[in-house]
Amino acid sequence: QDQLEQSGGGSVQVGGSLTLSCTASGSSISPVCAGWYRQPPGEKSEAVATIDGRGNPDYANSVKGRFTISHDSAKDTLYLQMNTLELEDTAMYYCAAEVIPSPCYPDAQILTQFRYRGQGVQVTVSS
Repeated sequence: QDQLEQSGGGSVQVGGSLTLSCTASGSSISPVCAGWYRQPPGEKSEAVATIDGRGNPDYANSVKGRFTISHDSAKDTLYLQMNTLELEDTAMYYCAAEVIPSPCYPDAQILTQFRYRGQGVQVTVSS
């Protein structure tokens, strides 16, 4: 597993917003697929969103319309803009990226096997 560096996260009230960032810690990579997944307390990992090498995003139904995934190739940075946060969004969030041809859609089993993964950041939503 190669490392990605994550930043962002924190605590926010219901309805608030947060932005997560994720960048390669060593040399620049050109992912064919990158994404975010999360693990709520005591639960299994669940996919959040993916973006393919052409910039096409795909979202889990639970976040569609609220979250936006993007990739800035010049900065080699992946983002997750999270709006209208809900209590159920509380989780540890991880980024992942793959540089070899791979299925690219929000599926935790796929994302957790990607070569590049971040260390995770906590997002806590409170009422």
